[in-house]
Amino acid sequence: MAALVAERERIEREIQALGRDGVKTLPDERALERTREIIALAEELAGDFRNVRDEFDRLNRGLRQSLMESEGSRGDVLEALFAGVDLISQSEHGKTFTAFWRLLTDGEQSATLIESLDDVTSRPFARELELRERRFLQNLTATLMAEGGSVHEVVQQFARSLKTFVQSREFQEQRRLHSLLKEAQQAALQARDGTRPNAALNYSLTLTSSRIRSVSQWGLHDPSLSVTDSSMPDSVASELGLDEVEELVRQSEIDFRTLRSHLREALTSVSQVTIGQMLERFPAEQGFGSVVGYVALGAKYGELTDNTEVVCWVGGDGNSRKAKVPAIYFVWERIIELSDE
Repeated sequence: MAALVAERERIEREIQALGRDGVKTLPDERALERTREIIALAEELAGDFRNVRDEFDRLNRGLRQSLMESEGSRGDVLEALFAGVDLISQSEHGKTFTAFWRLLTDGEQSATLIESLDDVTSRPFARELELRERRFLQNLTATLMAEGGSVHEVVQQFARSLKTFVQSREFQEQRRLHSLLKEAQQAALQARDGTRPNAALNYSLTLTSSRIRSVSQWGLHDPSLSVTDSSMPDSVASELGLDEVEELVRQSEIDFRTLRSHLREALTSVSQVTIGQMLERFPAEQGFGSVVGYVALGAKYGELTDNTEVVCWVGGDGNSRKAKVPAIYFVWERIIELSDE
């Protein structure tokens, strides 16, 4: 009670002094020195955050070890985990970090921190700070949030992994393995006094070994030797005779009217034209059917020769094709015969 009364009196004296003399600010030189001390301390926080992460890692491993070594069906650590207690956050380091993290994430306290930093950077002495130092103060809150966020994520990850470890079969297997190792160690200690280390055992243990061979004895596999030849030879152009043309005409429906029209149009500008020239000038709308149609018309209205001609056209699939056909000339003198029947 006396301590509280003394503290209240001290606070009242400070309030009276502030009301009488106002707020006393540090001289610019001293304020600049204190600000740089604060900057140096804040820059060391990065290393402190790494130490905190390492401490949480040691705490996590220590809790796992306690789970393995606890006697009975459930130890204190296991009881706490099943009760839903976050042992990492409830540890001394966890409580300290939680309080610091609450300062950064609490809207009111974070706004107070930002306002205080703005007040410092707006003071006249702040002009004496280097550009790097001013930027550091302006970005201090964001820096602390980034570093603190990484530590907070580590804490949450450790808490989740520890809970999952307990609830899974991994914990049971690890605990069983630890128990078997402990029993083996105890049995070895009991046999130590009655058995010499160099005593012969009536047991043969076959050791595994590997066959040692020189690298030069191995032949390297060359994949190119086992690759089959996938090339395809060019096919020989087919030769289209008049007999084959007659059979194809009987089995197909060829647009002779369009072919006659193309021939008449071509013969108005030249005196003679071949099937190959017609296919160059007019696309083969029916593909191979157009070629057969020209040969059929040539056999009836053209000038036949003993030679052959290789003609090319583009099929409906966009691929080029070619065939060998009789060399036939359509002449202007027989243009009347090419009229539609």
